[in-house]
Amino acid sequence: MSPHYIGTMADAADHDAGQDVRLRARVEGVVQAVGFRYWTVRKAEELSLTGTVRNEDDGTVAVVVEGPQSVVLEFRRWLGSDDAPGRVDHVEESVSPATGEFSSFDVVY
Repeated sequence: MSPHYIGTMADAADHDAGQDVRLRARVEGVVQAVGFRYWTVRKAEELSLTGTVRNEDDGTVAVVVEGPQSVVLEFRRWLGSDDAPGRVDHVEESVSPATGEFSSFDVVY
């Protein structure tokens, strides 16, 4: 675990809300072949976040997103909401300081 690891989005609430963070999320449920990646890109762009989304071989979707903590929290809430396409059963997450490696939000194939 990185010494800069923060934990989950709930743990991040104890840190500076304006700090840029990186959320890594593994989304489980019916999230492939339902437009989930497309809508994830749209939501991230709407919130001016950067990162990636991709389908995994095990049927999950992997998301890496960076931006201001409060905005990333809004995105995280959306990931687990009924507004997200398909059916999200569980979101496994970890949060760390942002690296700044992304300049946009893209689907990775």
